[in-house]
Amino acid sequence: MYLTAEKKREIFAKYGANETNTGSAEGQIALFTFRINHLTEHLKRNRKDFNTERSLVKLVGKRRSLLDYMIKNDIAKYRELIKDLGIRK
Repeated sequence: MYLTAEKKREIFAKYGANETNTGSAEGQIALFTFRINHLTEHLKRNRKDFNTERSLVKLVGKRRSLLDYMIKNDIAKYRELIKDLGIRK
């Protein structure tokens, strides 16, 4: 399993307020980014895995929605987060 409970706690501790605050937008975006990167690597090896491709597109859409939410509420946190995660727009 690529995403263990320890890895999740680490992501939320770094980007969320603390490791138990799994609902924060920053933590969710960081988790989605981790999953998107993993699925992208999987699709590079398995080009015909269309179910994974669909899941990837849905995850990117969810992340985009959360990023739009962050732009409206706190542009400084948004800029810092995309810089840390290496997300470009």
